[in-house]
Amino acid sequence: MNIKYTPIDSRLFIDNRQKFKSRLKPKSIAIFNSNDEMPRSGDTNFTFRQNADLFYLSGIDQEESILIIFPDAPLPQYKEILFVRKTNPHIAVWEGHKYTKEEARATSGIQSVYWTEEFNSIVPMLMHHADYVYLNINENDRHYTEVPYRDMRFAREWKNRFPAHSVERLGQIMAQLRSHKHEIEVKLIKEAIKHTESALRRVLKFMKPGVMEYEVEAEIIHEFIRNRCSGHAYNPIIASGYSACVLHYNENNKPCKDGDLVLMDFGAEYANYAADLTRTIPVNGKYSPRQKEVYSAVLRVMRAATKMLVAGNFIEKYHAEVGKLMEEELIKLKLITVDDIKNQDPDWPAYKKYFMHGTSHFLGLDVHDVGDKYMAMEAGMIFTCEPGIYIPEENLGIRIENNILITDQGPVDLMETIPVEIDEIESIMNS
Repeated sequence: MNIKYTPIDSRLFIDNRQKFKSRLKPKSIAIFNSNDEMPRSGDTNFTFRQNADLFYLSGIDQEESILIIFPDAPLPQYKEILFVRKTNPHIAVWEGHKYTKEEARATSGIQSVYWTEEFNSIVPMLMHHADYVYLNINENDRHYTEVPYRDMRFAREWKNRFPAHSVERLGQIMAQLRSHKHEIEVKLIKEAIKHTESALRRVLKFMKPGVMEYEVEAEIIHEFIRNRCSGHAYNPIIASGYSACVLHYNENNKPCKDGDLVLMDFGAEYANYAADLTRTIPVNGKYSPRQKEVYSAVLRVMRAATKMLVAGNFIEKYHAEVGKLMEEELIKLKLITVDDIKNQDPDWPAYKKYFMHGTSHFLGLDVHDVGDKYMAMEAGMIFTCEPGIYIPEENLGIRIENNILITDQGPVDLMETIPVEIDEIESIMNS
């Protein structure tokens, strides 16, 4: 159990399961598997990270765990079942502590806890009392892999083993549920954001000409780990000079040169929840006139885009509106012309030459969290807001990103305390 964060109120998982059960057909059993432990080398695994759906419904953060939800089970003790890995003296010595049954009950709020080795003596019996089986495979629309991960292997096995059952998808249900954040989830994301802010402030004091990008990365991870975070929520981007124009640059191995900007896209992961911040700062502590001009344009777009993250709006419509804002700024910066816009390819507007990615995505247990991008935005959703302008011919790339909670009263910037104005950034860097 590589858990650094403080215990989470089990009410989160109890409430999440109640919402989940209301989405199931009668006589349905739902099965969630933990992620695989992935081999890194001959005798070493990558650091384990729990399956986000299983964690969302149980809070169990350990390998070889299985969650069963069966609201119409024949006996009350089978309505919710948790299977956790049984420990022994060898595991205790070589790997450390694993959940006891009592700890698993306290964490999840589930009373029926068994060892994982008992799964095949209980669940196949329960299948005879169910008409539908809900199976969990990765349906994130950004996902593609050739690796036959645990949920996929289990789904194939279970369909062969019980061919008379109707198989239902869990992905759509989980995307709808996870896109609306519980108040406890918002607090956990705010905790991730707090430590992301402290890392940025540390870097603002640390940055100077000659520093290597990987040294900046080291300052960030130091701040994360000392504050109970598991680490980075995603591979951090520390991109100086021209590298800032490479959208997913994460080599982080070049010097930060006097006169250049450094685009830093990073976020802490706390209790499996992600923060996602981008700031672009001057290596020498002072923006040049041109850098100020472009930075101010990006900041204006971000401020205006944030105001559009409201209940009832649609992501596709929102992205089109942000594109129009960016057109105006790029014309002012003399990067595109009115004629460029008149003659543009509708499928690749002129502004895309300098701003080629989307402005917002769902945020939560995954940095690119699940959610239906074709449904209307609703209160309780959290989105990033991250416009950028990238000018390779000027060795200049600027992106600014905050995390925004949609409420019935309008958008709430969860990163409003994090330095973003030019004067504030320069003041901290030179203090």
